[in-house]
Amino acid sequence: MTTNWRRELPSLLLLAVMLVLLATTWPVAPDRVPVHWNAAGEIDGYGSKAMGLLLPPALALGLYLLLLFAPRVDPGRANYANFSDTYLVIRTAVLAAIAVFYGVTCLSARGVAVSMDVVAPLTVGALFVVLGAVMGKIRPNWFVGIRTPWTISSKTSWVRTHRLGGWLFLALGLVFVVNALAGRRWAAEWIVGGVVAMIVILFAYSYFVWRTDPDKVPPAGTLPGSDG
Repeated sequence: MTTNWRRELPSLLLLAVMLVLLATTWPVAPDRVPVHWNAAGEIDGYGSKAMGLLLPPALALGLYLLLLFAPRVDPGRANYANFSDTYLVIRTAVLAAIAVFYGVTCLSARGVAVSMDVVAPLTVGALFVVLGAVMGKIRPNWFVGIRTPWTISSKTSWVRTHRLGGWLFLALGLVFVVNALAGRRWAAEWIVGGVVAMIVILFAYSYFVWRTDPDKVPPAGTLPGSDG
């Protein structure tokens, strides 16, 4: 699977923006910078400049490279050609969310007040909307998607679980976005609770579909040693 660097420009631009933020914030930031916010959106944790300003771009770069080259070692690598656009959208959306949170950290390090209790659900909600919109297009692989013992054991379970997952991600994301735009401040517990509930539903649903699948044919590319 070759890399089309022109298609990678949005992700590379996001990484470049983070590096620019690092270069411009580092000289003016105090020795201790905000690294954690409580449920009310208030800063309740500080760390060194290396932890708050240097670590996030490094982790973002590492994640980008991991997701970029993961298909080359995936047993289902042949399937990526069937959802390459979707995979690109997922990688870019995740990187964009990281960049937003890093931007908040840099602004806070400069003394600019940011309503994290609004930014967090808005960013997470937008990410969920994007993931939900493309989730049904994810083809079997070992790195992305809803992977349970039953989705990798039944093609029907894989397809139907990802379709339901798409709707659930989309719905939950819209709830977060609308409430954030409406100025309703949600505690972090609501976000975590919604995500946990969705995971439980999808886990149980994948088992139900697998149990009622008479064929139980594993999706192509999910068996060790298989290229799809």
